[in-house]
Amino acid sequence: MDLSNVGNILEITIIIRVLSSVLLGFAIGLEREMTNKYAGLRTNILVCLGACVFTIISIYGFPEVSVTGDELGTRDTARVAAQVVTGIGFIGGGTVLRHGATVFGLTTAATLWISASIGMACGAGMYGLAITATICSILVLVSVRIFETNVLPTSTKIMKRLKLNLCVKSLNADNAYSYVIEHYPELIEISRKFDKQNSELTKIAVVLDVRGKNPIPDMYKNFQKLDGVESISIEECKE
Repeated sequence: MDLSNVGNILEITIIIRVLSSVLLGFAIGLEREMTNKYAGLRTNILVCLGACVFTIISIYGFPEVSVTGDELGTRDTARVAAQVVTGIGFIGGGTVLRHGATVFGLTTAATLWISASIGMACGAGMYGLAITATICSILVLVSVRIFETNVLPTSTKIMKRLKLNLCVKSLNADNAYSYVIEHYPELIEISRKFDKQNSELTKIAVVLDVRGKNPIPDMYKNFQKLDGVESISIEECKE
């Protein structure tokens, strides 16, 4: 048997496994990127690729060792792979944020976890499992979001946390401040202060929870009707 051919086949196999992990990590990361999550394309691709590389190293990187005479000891190929499962928890933990009684980022952390498992499947050459897991993950991320929005309209899962910044004339600041408190009961934070560059203007900063498919345009319309409003800025707090 030509050992050089065996080596070439092994190298090609490893390259295919690595490239497949990049492609599948890209597929999951694309969904996260399109929904403006912190862990997007690069993070999911690198997690999937890293898990794949560690799995390949655990399989091929540690040769069998002679114990006594010509007898070879059994390799524990699962040892490195097991540490990947533990290590990915630190990355996932970094995406979880707590704001008051609300916790953000659990879905993103779970997505990184499944990305790592898909990378490990690619590293082990289990392409069918890796592709199936990728398809199922994307279906869950997309379809469940649609289901919650259309079938469970009262669910807190479709509640959005928004940051609102108003710049109003100081004479109208009290009215604008009272309007926010009266019309948005699910208020998290609110503060106001004079503009350092123009004392005739007051800045009101608000963090609040709202329900609905697309509440930002409605909020713009509502606040534009207030007297003395100079500028409005509304953005969604990312998960």
